[in-house]
Amino acid sequence: MSTQHTRTPDVRSILDRARTGHETTLSADDCDELVTEVDRTLYDGATTEEVYEAVLQALTARIERDPAYKRIAASVFRQRYYREVIGSDETGFDLDREYRATFVTNLERAVEADLLEERLLDTFDLEALAEYLVIDRDEKLEYMAMETLYQRYFLTTEGDHLELPQAFWMRVAMGLALEEDDPQRRAEEFYDVLSKLEFTPSTPTLFHSGSTHPQLSSCYLTTVQDDLEHIFDSYKHHALLSKWSGGLGNDWTNIRAGGARIESTGVESTGVVPFLRISNDVTSAINRSGKRRGAACAYLACWHLDFPAFLDLKRNTGDERRRTPDMNTAAWVPDLFMKRVAAGEQWTLFSPEEVPDLHEASGAAFEKRYREYERQAEAGELAQYERVDAEDLWRQLLTRLFETGHPWITFKDPCNVRSPQDHAGTVHSSNLCTEITLNTSAEEHAVCNLGSVNYATHVSDGELDRDHLAETIETAMRMLDNVVDLCFYPTEQAEASNMRHRPVGLGTMGFHEALMEVGIPMNADAAVETANRWQEFVSYHAILNSSRLAAERGSYPSYEGSKWDRGLLPQDTVDLLEESRDREIPTDRAETLDWYVVREHVEEHGMRNSNTMAIAPTATVSTINGTTPSIEPQYSNLYVKSNMSGDFTVINDHLVADLRERDLWDEEMVERIKYHDGTIQDIDEVPDDLKQLYRGAFEIDPRHQLRLTAHRQTWIDQSVSHNVFFPSTDGSLLDDVYTTAWELGLKTTYYLRTLGASQIEKSTVDMSEYGKTQHREDAETDGGRDTEDLCTVEDPTCDACQ
Repeated sequence: MSTQHTRTPDVRSILDRARTGHETTLSADDCDELVTEVDRTLYDGATTEEVYEAVLQALTARIERDPAYKRIAASVFRQRYYREVIGSDETGFDLDREYRATFVTNLERAVEADLLEERLLDTFDLEALAEYLVIDRDEKLEYMAMETLYQRYFLTTEGDHLELPQAFWMRVAMGLALEEDDPQRRAEEFYDVLSKLEFTPSTPTLFHSGSTHPQLSSCYLTTVQDDLEHIFDSYKHHALLSKWSGGLGNDWTNIRAGGARIESTGVESTGVVPFLRISNDVTSAINRSGKRRGAACAYLACWHLDFPAFLDLKRNTGDERRRTPDMNTAAWVPDLFMKRVAAGEQWTLFSPEEVPDLHEASGAAFEKRYREYERQAEAGELAQYERVDAEDLWRQLLTRLFETGHPWITFKDPCNVRSPQDHAGTVHSSNLCTEITLNTSAEEHAVCNLGSVNYATHVSDGELDRDHLAETIETAMRMLDNVVDLCFYPTEQAEASNMRHRPVGLGTMGFHEALMEVGIPMNADAAVETANRWQEFVSYHAILNSSRLAAERGSYPSYEGSKWDRGLLPQDTVDLLEESRDREIPTDRAETLDWYVVREHVEEHGMRNSNTMAIAPTATVSTINGTTPSIEPQYSNLYVKSNMSGDFTVINDHLVADLRERDLWDEEMVERIKYHDGTIQDIDEVPDDLKQLYRGAFEIDPRHQLRLTAHRQTWIDQSVSHNVFFPSTDGSLLDDVYTTAWELGLKTTYYLRTLGASQIEKSTVDMSEYGKTQHREDAETDGGRDTEDLCTVEDPTCDACQ
């Protein structure tokens, strides 16, 4: 830091600076009241930090009254942070001059401390980039964003923070532009989309861009082989990938079941569960980049003989040696199983070493081999198998899902039948957050590089600004492709896979906020059409710009023979899934854009990336952007969010603005919304149009939310991380929701979010509003669990991808 703090600021001066531009919210009288309130909490000789903290506590306590207090609190936070980084009170320096000077000085300091690459100093004109910074863009960051960036993202050395907000965005941009033909120009281009919150890369990219160990990739997928040496090599790889912030999806289906004979020793196998317990402990032992706990998800096919034991891994009863409390689990479900559940037929469980090709097969090929193995089992040709009622196993799966939140349900055949890379191998699992669908093998650890465009910053005059969005996507695809070449790979298998296939995952966030801005309720049919058409637009430009990069840089090495090479785009593959299932996928796949342009360009130039799109959860990244996560509905209109950075009041700015416009916003309205847990559905004074527009996550039928995702899934070559918000304890409805997910052709689902038992009776969603598609009276769960509301507490895995 350049100088020592010369004096402790007084509360009045802090508030006077912070209220600039917010005088209507924080009037002079309000300011007097706050000064008195804060002074009461302080003592003579309070430190600078204590003064600022007291002011922030007083301001954030008022956020529920007026969302403007989020921005006033952010202004106070910035005052404190400028003082910390620049080194004196804001009144004692020229902010513009010192901000730019500090950017250069601290970059040099970070390089000297071996935090950042020396190439940053050699490649760029730092003084010119310092002048390019737009300091006013700091004001785009609300209080929760600033606190999150401060706690987890800004570079530090020896306890000192080195990055002011615009320096942070520029450092990320520089790191991603290092190997461009014109790094200076590209860094400025990248900086603009980042600092305007138009596109944000995933958390590992934000952590490590420009660093001496630039592990920029988000997700890693591995397949564990049925070999003791490979199992323990996999633990090593697991640890290395976790160390550098990767979120893991591990496929364990190859491991033989308990009781299977091991020829080399002549003893019986203990099965997959004990190995998963070790994987759990590896996960919990790793602190990713020193900033997040390790996070992994184990996948197992539902035909595996150990699958019933796998369902119990997250229970809090039973032998703890056969439990995985720190690791997620997911079921890998083929279409044949769902068909047999619907038909009330039997299902056969096998040990993988006796049915070695099932794991590699999908669609019709899988069904043919599966039936052949059932014939062999009945003929006494297999040593181990078990016949169960398919519906009973499905019910057990749903019961465990409702009880414990696991295993997540993911569908093997849509992932494989629709995969662009079906010529290069098999998709054996998804990733930690269930949006990645890439091939894995013993030789390849699949890698994906993620980032999300923010719909909300692309709405203008009540509609989506498509020209603006197209420009953002073009820049975003270039940044994501650069990640492949710049990334530090923790394992040889990861590097080999990523360089061969070059997959990226362009996602979206702020969908619900954008819907609010254009005036479309998420529970309306118009929202389905909007989700469909907006994603079609994103897909069009993501694919086109990957092909443009191929024209500039060459196609990815495994392009030949891919679906792209065969003229098949994502929307074409829904027909393939229909053919494979011999049943309709009820989504609208009509093309409304001039797709012939994209098809001709791909035919001529190929593709730079094997995969181009995946919609991740964006838990923390959406917090930084101050928008709604991913494609999810807003959780509630008023609630407290807890994460690793603290507790934060979240309020729906759009609702407040509309209520204020109708003279309905006052302290009484605040109290009534709080009483109703953030919902406005039971408040008579609120007009019906606002009740429809501002429904929360548990007030929108989960099957309608699945329809939204199914239509956007049409255009996506990977998958969508889709949380199911379920405001009920009815097992038949839970069955209906997940059966609907399969019928709609979804590739994956993520968390099952439920309300605590005390809140369910307050829920106002009409679960019969959209009708039931396959109601089964005998479906049941162990309903009624009284659980902490999952959506207000950030799961350590939620931001693993984003």
